[in-house]
Amino acid sequence: MGFLFGLCFFIESARGADLIVYAAASLTDALQEIGGGYEKPSSDHVRFNLGASSLLARQIQEGAPGDIFVSADEEKMDQLERRKLILTDSRVNLLSNALVVVVSNEAAPSLKSASDLLKCRRIALAEPSTVPAGIYAREYLTHLRLWDKLRERVVPTENVRAALAAVESGNVDAGIVYKTDAAISKKVKVAFEVRGEGAPKILYPAAVLSGSKQRDAAGKFLEYLRAPEAKAVFEKFGFVVLSH
Repeated sequence: MGFLFGLCFFIESARGADLIVYAAASLTDALQEIGGGYEKPSSDHVRFNLGASSLLARQIQEGAPGDIFVSADEEKMDQLERRKLILTDSRVNLLSNALVVVVSNEAAPSLKSASDLLKCRRIALAEPSTVPAGIYAREYLTHLRLWDKLRERVVPTENVRAALAAVESGNVDAGIVYKTDAAISKKVKVAFEVRGEGAPKILYPAAVLSGSKQRDAAGKFLEYLRAPEAKAVFEKFGFVVLSH
């Protein structure tokens, strides 16, 4: 019996950790590539739970198991930190991004500035009351005193990838998404990038969850997200990697 227990323990150890990473939907393509690259030399397996940062933060608050959280804004991470659901010492700002206004490839090039959005009947945003990409967009339009004029035209979506899909399908006239999301789509084009006055400061913080049962392995993967191999992937997908 002891031999069998020891054999099972050895097999379990050889497989390494099975990490669950909660991450913003805008990171989908980059993290899947990074995760694959990390698994090859290590014995760990990385699974991603991808979605709106607000939804992921709520899942963590409700006790869902996991090891790492990568948010698309600081507020969602702050919420978890206030509840002592992350290891504060592990928290780091990984990346930055930018907002762009996108239209379908077939659309006429008539949008050149935020005020031109007044020409649109329907504009897709990630849910502007809860999802980081939508909150950033709402704050930008509010700063320019356009939000009250445009809010009735906004089509809220579950996350930023859903907003991109709405533009791709032609169900809306335009959408406001991350620059990195626009870069992966072959069905949309960038009308203009949000720059200058009112442009949001977009940060992606990451941290190990305090409820992780494999903190050492989680810490190693979080460190890998800052390594040159991961940096090259993030930059390939258009993210700005923050120096530490």
